[in-house]
Amino acid sequence: MSQFIQSRRRFLINSGKLAVGVASFSTLAACGLSDSKAPAIILPEHARPKLPSGIQIGDVRNGNATIWAQADRAAKLRIEYDFTDRFKQPKVVSGPVVTAASDYTGRVNLTGLPNDQHIFLRVSFEDATQNNAISETYTGSFRTMTTGTSPIRFVWGGDVAGQGWGINPDIGGMRIWETMRLRQPDFFIHSGDTIYADGPIQNTVTLQAGQSLKPDEQRIWKNIVTEEVSKVAESLKEFRGRYRYNFMDENLRRFAAEVPQIWQWDDHEITNNWSSTKDLSKNNAYTEKDINTLSFRGKQAFLEYSPMSWTSEALSDQRIYRKISYGPLLDVFVLDMRSYRGGNSTNLQTTLNADSAFLGETQVNWLVNELSNSKAVWKVIAADMPIGLNVQDNFGVADGIAKTWEAIANGNNGAPLGRELEIAGLLRRIKAVKNIVWLTADVHYCAAHYYDNTQAQFTDFSPFWEFVAGPLNAGTFGPNEMDATFGGQVIFEKTPPAGKANLSPLDGYQFFGEVNIDPQSKALTVEFFNLDGISQYTQELTAVLG
Repeated sequence: MSQFIQSRRRFLINSGKLAVGVASFSTLAACGLSDSKAPAIILPEHARPKLPSGIQIGDVRNGNATIWAQADRAAKLRIEYDFTDRFKQPKVVSGPVVTAASDYTGRVNLTGLPNDQHIFLRVSFEDATQNNAISETYTGSFRTMTTGTSPIRFVWGGDVAGQGWGINPDIGGMRIWETMRLRQPDFFIHSGDTIYADGPIQNTVTLQAGQSLKPDEQRIWKNIVTEEVSKVAESLKEFRGRYRYNFMDENLRRFAAEVPQIWQWDDHEITNNWSSTKDLSKNNAYTEKDINTLSFRGKQAFLEYSPMSWTSEALSDQRIYRKISYGPLLDVFVLDMRSYRGGNSTNLQTTLNADSAFLGETQVNWLVNELSNSKAVWKVIAADMPIGLNVQDNFGVADGIAKTWEAIANGNNGAPLGRELEIAGLLRRIKAVKNIVWLTADVHYCAAHYYDNTQAQFTDFSPFWEFVAGPLNAGTFGPNEMDATFGGQVIFEKTPPAGKANLSPLDGYQFFGEVNIDPQSKALTVEFFNLDGISQYTQELTAVLG
């Protein structure tokens, strides 16, 4: 076995663990964190900063990676990295001083990294307000962008801690994170619903009829609960608390220390099915009724906790849609289907305007240009909602009230109307681009869809595949009906049995997707796995070259 493989295996055994030590003025000086010449002082544990949410690695691309961490107080972030776990020649990068203004979260952008290289991390904080104590060290590792000679493996999914199914210690917490980690992916696409700000989590949930595959067996789901998740999130503190809660799960912390992530958002980062016209006036769970206030606070918390590379210091300048180039085999195009949409409506507009917008003109033009200019073999579009599935906004409305729609489709099965107009224009403009695959989540089951222009009402596009994964740790639903406008064909779907809805993770209907790209054949293979790592479906796609 090579020295590198031994080093990698040895390091992974301890990855994500805190390296135990003591903090003193002299040890700080030895680390270059203090000029003090004072004698060593052994400090009590409470005097040292902590990393309550572990670390995250984000947006790995050509020579770059973002390292995220959170302290429990004002402290200066410090990153060490090396190419072996021995850290004989570590490079040290000094990060920002994190404060309460960002909930003590911070990030460092590493640059100049060699491609196709495993990077080993040691992350710590130096107390910025008293005694200069240094925290214990949190370790992690990741692989940088491939040069095209190595295979690529990544996973994706969405929907975390939804419908009241939180961290259940009786079943080992949110175990799907560990199942995904053991697949040793190069990165993970988080397809949205990173939290459920609108879903209170209670100490116990008694499974009702229809919520279990064993109706004669009464089962109790037990949650870890914090103050912030016990009600809907309204304050900035409560939105932040939702992310803090997820990181209480040891499976997630271990995963995040080893697997780089690409985050996007959907609706539950704010509230269910939110858009600019969301009306909370009759929702007694909310005292804050203004959707703009909630969306501002929710987006701030999302940006603080996501391991995205920030383009500036200003929150208002951060853009969620972006391109992540992962070498000559793959470009990932991350969409934002929330920030630029018109209000949810009957979705039957006959012209494309601000009311029928979904991605918005600027984002559509960006996507068309980036796809057209991409030199990668495969172009993966990471979308937070599916194209053709009917996703209704106001389920259970009284007779006489018009249906409103949450996603793109409108259930009319005809020529494009409403938001379908924008997507039709997009598909027409990119029909010459080869090897496009759409990946998404949102609907809480896994499925493979093939959009066939010969079966569609709108035909001016090239056929393509869309794969849906999830939920990761939330209620399982489905299936949704497929609208015929773009000729979507349901090739595979795994949903709860008829009459069962909101199944908890106890029943195992939690799914993630995996993509493997072979550097020799250039083939892209999609596979779905369940909570226990058992394969559900596989589809191999052949690349069109030249």
